[in-house]
Amino acid sequence: MRMIGKTLLMGLAALAGLLSPAMASARALDTYLEGDPTGAAPAPVSGGLLLMGGGDHNLDAMRWFIAKAGHGHIVILRASQHGDASTEFVNEIGGVLSAETFVTHSRSASRDPHLLEALRKADGIYIAGGDQARYVRRWRGTPIAAALDAHVRAGKPLAGTSAGLAMLGEYLYGAMDGQSLTSAQGLADPYGKGTTMETDFLHLALLKGVITDSHFTQRGRLGRLFAFIAKAQANRPAAAPPLIGLGIDEGVALAVEADGTARVYSSAPDRGVSVVEGAGIGRTAAPGPLVAERVQVTTAGLHSVVHLPSGTVQDPVVVQNYSAGGGTIRPLP
Repeated sequence: MRMIGKTLLMGLAALAGLLSPAMASARALDTYLEGDPTGAAPAPVSGGLLLMGGGDHNLDAMRWFIAKAGHGHIVILRASQHGDASTEFVNEIGGVLSAETFVTHSRSASRDPHLLEALRKADGIYIAGGDQARYVRRWRGTPIAAALDAHVRAGKPLAGTSAGLAMLGEYLYGAMDGQSLTSAQGLADPYGKGTTMETDFLHLALLKGVITDSHFTQRGRLGRLFAFIAKAQANRPAAAPPLIGLGIDEGVALAVEADGTARVYSSAPDRGVSVVEGAGIGRTAAPGPLVAERVQVTTAGLHSVVHLPSGTVQDPVVVQNYSAGGGTIRPLP
């Protein structure tokens, strides 16, 4: 019995030695491929950003993104939600040669040669929703983040939805405490620990000085975007220009051309993009609720044109000013 036990242990140890690299790789990274990744894109590839507010995809916006990618090869990045997202691109949206999903489970996945080669060759990259804290912890300062920056600099399109949208601005809400800040919490204590603002993730010229937020009107997030801007501006040099916030509704996408002009795709006429001007929000951190006398919020709709990174809006749906104080925001006449 003792000899059998020893032999069994030795066999298991040998097996573990043979399998551990593959098992470690599987734990670090899952991949799913649909289509043929070998051919050249059948149409020209051009730069652009697709900023998506979460919820169901707007198919017209997705087709804009796929056309920007030359109907070629799409890489989908995730850090949560096991499973394949590639089939939607190939079988439901259509018009692509291939789509490959990579789900990273650890920071070590950012050095995976296959992933980095796929990012280098991708005609378009799509960052899915999920948990943005995982994106920050697993990708910031890694070859993945560098590859995303290089992809955009090379004149190729990049898209992000929900948590994937949150990652694109110069400043971002990381949800690093595992919570999702509400407007009430942010307005009550904008400079507190719960407003976990991060930066130095991506470096996209068209989103310099921009903070994004998703599920915007549906989850009542205007107040928390005020708080995001307040916290981020408190850490900026005095000479730096004010930040702007982009709040994008569910089922809405802002399609940004390489020259910064952007148009709204919306699944409903009453949904759009809210542009919050940071000029009305102070730069000095102070304990207690946010105080702001006049903050301009401009809503862009289907017939509007947004200019980034300035945030100016042609043909807005509405321009509304708000004040903040006592933990609430109020529309001004």
